[in-house]
Amino acid sequence: MKTRIACLAAMAVLPALPAKAQAQGNITLYGVVDAGVEYLTHVPNTRTGGSDSVMRVSAGNLSNSRWGLRGSEDLGGGLKGIFTLESGFDLDTGNANQGGRLFGRQAFVGLQNQYGALTLGRHQTVLFDFSVAYDPMANATRYSVLMHDKWMSSRADNSVKLTGKLGAVYYGLFYSTGYDSKSGGEIPGDYKAGREWSAAVGYDAGPLSTRVVYDEVRGSTVATAGNSERRASIGARYSFGRARAFAGYRWYYGDFTTSSLRTNLYWLGASYQVTPAITVTGAAYYTDVRHSGGDPYSFVLSGTYAFSKRTDLYATAAYAQNRNGSAMGLSGFGPSLNASATTLTATTEQVRAGQSQFGAIIGVRHRF
Repeated sequence: MKTRIACLAAMAVLPALPAKAQAQGNITLYGVVDAGVEYLTHVPNTRTGGSDSVMRVSAGNLSNSRWGLRGSEDLGGGLKGIFTLESGFDLDTGNANQGGRLFGRQAFVGLQNQYGALTLGRHQTVLFDFSVAYDPMANATRYSVLMHDKWMSSRADNSVKLTGKLGAVYYGLFYSTGYDSKSGGEIPGDYKAGREWSAAVGYDAGPLSTRVVYDEVRGSTVATAGNSERRASIGARYSFGRARAFAGYRWYYGDFTTSSLRTNLYWLGASYQVTPAITVTGAAYYTDVRHSGGDPYSFVLSGTYAFSKRTDLYATAAYAQNRNGSAMGLSGFGPSLNASATTLTATTEQVRAGQSQFGAIIGVRHRF
């Protein structure tokens, strides 16, 4: 009888232990799934050597599909321990994004208080954070500022990030000892190889929000450590009623072993909430390539219909206009770092030099 009483007492105590731990910390499972059907003109045909239109299923259009875990623990005195693990994938194939990394979008741990957060791991750079806030298309995977500069959505391995707000003032600092562990960085005796650093400051008061950011990245090997790409950008957003206006500028200087490249990127846009369920967004982007007449434009019009706070239907149309030999498609330029090229080049999926491109997508997105 005494043994039975002891067992029952132990069972009564055990359920209380997880409840106490849960009161101190929490873990959240979250994610986004996004897919649609895309029509795209002037896609290079490798069989014929020409260009053709294509109709295809496209994933991650407004938001790259992802799932993640985030958690925090109250350490007392306003201090919290925090972590995030976030994995990106293509919904149409199930393949992992970010070079096959399990948690390629974000993977970090750190501390947070009322002044900000200090974290270590793999992060979105402060340049990425800037683009999400001040691009009219919110840095959408397709048909956004990324058409003109994919590095605006950069992430980095082996990094330390400090962000926060002091009243109306935003600040962000970022440093990586090897932004891409798959290609190099963290080389003994060469601290520049694979290095990336960023700094940002902003101001948010009432309807106005503005921010300035600088980002610099080096080649990831000993041979390319002297190559650098520098970006400085300023953006502003103003809200009035159900409308929002956006404006931005990004300066770029690529300094390679045998060449250099300078460009200026400008954008304007606006969004308007027509009804509680319907939002319309329009944007225009322009890249000015120094010492070249190949300066592409792009124009985007997008509308979303929210069935709920978690599920929406969207339609997006875009047009990329090339001239004088520029070759920017709606999926953007190819990567320029370490290319040692004096011109911007298109990806293999994109238009040929001088061709323009039209694209349209209808899709559905669900958040959980």
